[in-house]
Amino acid sequence: MLLYITLGSNDLARARRFYDAVMPTIGVHFLRGDEAEIGYGPTGATDPLLWINHPYDGNPATIGNGSMPAFTAPTRAAVDAFHAAALANGGTDEGEPRLRYSPNFYSAYVRDPDGNKLSAVCNSQTEG
Repeated sequence: MLLYITLGSNDLARARRFYDAVMPTIGVHFLRGDEAEIGYGPTGATDPLLWINHPYDGNPATIGNGSMPAFTAPTRAAVDAFHAAALANGGTDEGEPRLRYSPNFYSAYVRDPDGNKLSAVCNSQTEG
C-alpha cells in the first residue's frame, strides 16, 4: 500500500548519524542521499522506503502530531536493540520495549533528534 514515508529534518547530518545507527537493528540500511535528503531501505532493496529530508517548501521541519511510522522488527531482541540504539544516538524514549495491546505485540517508541516519533514492532511470539 505504501510506496515510501518521508520525515522532515532540520539537520540532515545529525539525522544521518541517528538513522545509520538505529535502522540496521531492524534490517534497514542507508541506500542513498544528497544534501537535501537521505534514503533507507531493507537489505537488497534498490529504492528507499524511508526518506529523511529538508521540507520541500523551505520552511523548518516540524513533527506531525499523531503521525508515527511503525517499523517491523524480526525479533523482540531487535526491538530492544532499536530502542537502545535510538537512545544512545540522540533519540528520546517514548515507551520502553514491552508487550502491548496483545500477547504478541512487542513494541518500543522513540523520537528522533528532530522530534519525529518512531516505533519498532515484533508482532509474533518470537522471543529472540
